[in-house]
Amino acid sequence: MIQHWIRFKHLDTVRFGTLEGDKIRVFKGDMFDAPQRTDIALHLADVEPYTPVVPGKVLAMWNNFHALGKKLGLPPPAEPLYLMKPPTSFLAPGGTIRRPRCEGKVAFEGELAIVIGRTCSGVAVEHAAEHIFGYTCANDVTVGDIIGRDPTFPQWVRAKGFDTFCPFGPVIATGLDPAMLVVRTILNGEVRQDYPVNDMVFSVAELVSRVSQDMTLEPGDLLLCGTSVGVGSMRPGSTVVVEIDGIGKLSNRFE
Repeated sequence: MIQHWIRFKHLDTVRFGTLEGDKIRVFKGDMFDAPQRTDIALHLADVEPYTPVVPGKVLAMWNNFHALGKKLGLPPPAEPLYLMKPPTSFLAPGGTIRRPRCEGKVAFEGELAIVIGRTCSGVAVEHAAEHIFGYTCANDVTVGDIIGRDPTFPQWVRAKGFDTFCPFGPVIATGLDPAMLVVRTILNGEVRQDYPVNDMVFSVAELVSRVSQDMTLEPGDLLLCGTSVGVGSMRPGSTVVVEIDGIGKLSNRFE
């Protein structure tokens, strides 16, 4: 069964629950460990959406789609290539992506994000799904020309780690088959990205397994699966939407 988990603020209290039409069924306890359904139902219009989870870490993949690698003239990597995005980059649905103080074009990268639900370390591919809670939309915002500015040190974390540079949400969808999903990124009403998740070099299960060999993944951690063709820059005043059927629409302004 597909469920959509949302985290929100209501009357100065942060809560979580599941969407039921235009209402939220409130749960209590731990979202990842036997959450308890309550009798409380709230109207979606009466709450302030937050990021659906507070990750301990966000790992973002590079060159994980065949189509983009082919366009850039890059061979498929032998292992997942990834970086970390700091907690200060996290941004809720509807929040404003802020232009950094440095110079450079700011680009959107619409992506599928994996939400870890159980602690995993050294997990085999065939058991990876047992550690996945669900999936959400993400925008791996980037100042691309920073990456190669210094020839002695590629600045991946700086380029992708500015404040507000990791919007994600609006919900976590459980019960989906990620291989059937399509990611669309819409800039000011124009579709700029429209690509299938099944074009990934490393599948969802392979990403969880491979990364868990390097570091322990904990409930709430996110793995951003990487992006494909269609990445482009945003002008201040733009609205960017990352849309994945079955999950929803992540909408943010850029100022």
